[in-house]
Formats: sequence, structure tokens, C-alpha cells
Amino acid sequence: MPLEIDYIDETQELDKETLEVILQLLHVAAKEESVDENSELSLSFVDNNRIHEINREYRGIDRPTDVISFALEEQTEEEMDIVGNDLPRVLGDIIISIPKAKEQAEEYGHSFIRELGFLAVHGFLHLLGYDHGTKEEEREMFHKQEEILKEFGLTR
Repeated sequence: MPLEIDYIDETQELDKETLEVILQLLHVAAKEESVDENSELSLSFVDNNRIHEINREYRGIDRPTDVISFALEEQTEEEMDIVGNDLPRVLGDIIISIPKAKEQAEEYGHSFIRELGFLAVHGFLHLLGYDHGTKEEEREMFHKQEEILKEFGLTR
């Protein structure tokens, strides 16, 4: 597999099958995006209180959200490249709120696993540099998300 995924379910709400589907989906996304072998990311499932804390601390937004990504390949001017032949490509962290995913699945009228998959792929694409700051970027990113979800079989 091209992607090493370290994950934790702080909520203890996800069963093994659900976790496996999300991990497989991220592997498909990595393949679709030609992510290098020997790449890794971290995936955390949290409650609304935890994601609210993270959102407030790191983004200055004082409310819970559905997914937050921290791309480790984004650098500021003061940071140096870390290079080496044996070092894995560390993409970053994806943090997903389980309560928000459940709420949004109901709101949008699709399954919880579809919403969870959508959020995982959304966060993953952010790690790869996709964004939705402009209408064109949003169109590109959301099109890519839908392609990956459709290829995997997670449709609405």
C-alpha cells in the first residue's frame, strides 16, 4: 500500500468495519492522486468539544467544525526542507468530528459512512494542496472528491 495511516478513534464510536472502509477509501484516494510509496498521514476521530478546541486554537474560529487538516508539507519562509532518501513523505493530520459527520449525514439525506468518507477525502485533498478559496478551486476540489467517492462506490 502506498500510504501508512496512523489512526485513533477518541470517541470509541466507530466499529472495525467502518474504520476499514475509511482506510481503504484513503488508499484509493492516494492511488488516484499518485501519492508516493512510503507516504504517511495521521487520522483522528474526535467529538465536537475536541474539534472546537482545535478550531479555536489553530484557526481562531470559536465553534466546532466537521473536518480540519494540517498539511505538513506547507512551509513558512522560516522553515527548512527536511530531506533524506529513507524519510517517508509525511502528509499531515486529518481530524474529523464524529457528531458533526452524523449531523451532516442526516441533514444531507445520505448515510453516515458516505459523509465520513466525504470528510476523509476532503481532508486528504487538503493535505495534498487542494483548496476551495476561489470558485475555480472549489469546483476542482469538489469534482476530485466526487470522482474518488464514485470510484470507491460511496455515492449519495
